[in-house]
Amino acid sequence: MTTYLPTLKQLQYLVALKDQGHFGRAADACFVTQSTLSAGVRELEILIGVTLVERTRRVVRFTPLGDRIAEKARRVLREAEELADLARAAGKPLSGELRMGVIPTIAPFVLPRLLPKLRVDWPDLRLFLREETSQAACDSLHRGQLDCVLLALPYGCGDIEAEPLFEDRLFVAFPPGDAPVGGAASVPPGAIDETRLLLLEDGHCLREHALAACNRPELRAEATMLGTSLHTLVQMVGNGLGVTMVPEMAVDAGILDGTGVVAFPLDAEHAFRRIALIWRKGSPREKDFRLLADALKATH
Repeated sequence: MTTYLPTLKQLQYLVALKDQGHFGRAADACFVTQSTLSAGVRELEILIGVTLVERTRRVVRFTPLGDRIAEKARRVLREAEELADLARAAGKPLSGELRMGVIPTIAPFVLPRLLPKLRVDWPDLRLFLREETSQAACDSLHRGQLDCVLLALPYGCGDIEAEPLFEDRLFVAFPPGDAPVGGAASVPPGAIDETRLLLLEDGHCLREHALAACNRPELRAEATMLGTSLHTLVQMVGNGLGVTMVPEMAVDAGILDGTGVVAFPLDAEHAFRRIALIWRKGSPREKDFRLLADALKATH
């Protein structure tokens, strides 16, 4: 008896549809037409003899069995990718495609120094970058959409390997003319006015690192969480709307230039975040990630 198995392409279409929740967006993610993706999913349903997706004019709804098969398909695709990774790992180091996630509070301050070095040192590497918040990047890593992630620890990201790169101190940024009196070289957490503290909105791990470093519960209760980026927060501080916290890498990269904002190191026991490169435990490309980590350390 001949057994007909689903193709990887059909599974890819199904997983994309699950992730996007829309045939058009799923087709765009797979770089095919909507009719091609829809036909591929339908062929898969005919092949296995069950309905995976309920189709209406406005809603794409997976059946309970469709949900289970989509998650199984995700694991199959990840295993298939690791087959290619095994072959790649046996060849030239840091060559071929590598998909790296970077969180927004690191990307603009590290990548401009890293990318030119990689182009020179590893010309056969095709590095694809994806900027996401920490939770979104961890989810993408475990779904197999990313190979590694550059993020700040501590952060719970599941079953991963990590290569620590460097410590990134936290600074307290003040509006022009509003710096602490007395010429202090650093700012203790107790000197921060909780009613004026501006922090990044939910989803950015820098917010949690800053609050944990201060160890003041009232800051969590009173701080205004509205910044969508560090650059936005600095502009607000520059306009006298409050104070904020910025990492040393951003200060070194010139984020305060031209704003009049002044920043002082936070004087606390754990006033820093640990920058690290992480990847899925057991990945066959571990040697590549270690080499990439070495390149990141060299740019610091």
